Amino acid sequence: MGLKAYKPTSPGRRGMTGSTFEQITKKEPEKSLVLPLRKKAGRNSQGRITVRHHGGGAKRKLRIIDFKRDKSSIPAEVVAIEYDPNRSANIALIQYTDGERRYILAPLGLTPGDVICSGPDAEVKLGNALPLRRIPAGTMIHNIELGPGKGGQIVRSAGASAQVIGREDSYALVKLPSGEVRKILDRCMATIGQVGNVDHQNIHLGKAGRTRWLGRRPAVRGSVMSPRDHPHGGGEGRNPRGMNPKTPWGKPALGYKTRRNKVSDKFIVKRRK
Repeated sequence: MGLKAYKPTSPGRRGMTGSTFEQITKKEPEKSLVLPLRKKAGRNSQGRITVRHHGGGAKRKLRIIDFKRDKSSIPAEVVAIEYDPNRSANIALIQYTDGERRYILAPLGLTPGDVICSGPDAEVKLGNALPLRRIPAGTMIHNIELGPGKGGQIVRSAGASAQVIGREDSYALVKLPSGEVRKILDRCMATIGQVGNVDHQNIHLGKAGRTRWLGRRPAVRGSVMSPRDHPHGGGEGRNPRGMNPKTPWGKPALGYKTRRNKVSDKFIVKRRK
């Protein structure tokens, strides 16, 4: 999907870029695959803000995406490529031969009219979903399961792709976009190809209002706060304060290891750093 630049009719328009949506073939979502989406503005069930800088934004509907691809050995035709406001990637509307319709993540190069399939017997072709043990080394994949039958959990954003680099016992060695090499059970499913909409990362929002449309609220720098509100606050002028960067709660903000999931350490062959 290409990018378009706007005429600099105002300071906000100068340098602003947006998507051309040239791959989108259907505007309105499929009614049977849509649910209402209620905004939470970063608040939990008690009404307390647990995620800062969330709130507002355009009204959206939730598209039900098939991350599991569990309809085995039944061919499906790509009906349309659609925009999804809830994710960076585009989605594809597919129709199985028995008439059922589902949404999947749209890989780069998938077009309406293509026929895709999933299951152990599917061929290694763009858009097909197979167990990792059936995917040859060097193949680009996305929407990867971390447990058999759980549905794709990683490598789902626009332009992302991982690579199968080998096998070890009942595991496949997969190189993730971060550079991490990880062992994943070879019974887990993955989809062939790279996630589409690769130009998403090059979009320049251009103005603060466009950020608010996405549901992001302003973030205030700690250095402009008072000492009681933030560890970076206070001092004469713009003082660096002579301390390492900290969060509002006094925890280290850069280079501080926050990983707690020691259970999956044994599956990491090579760290991302």
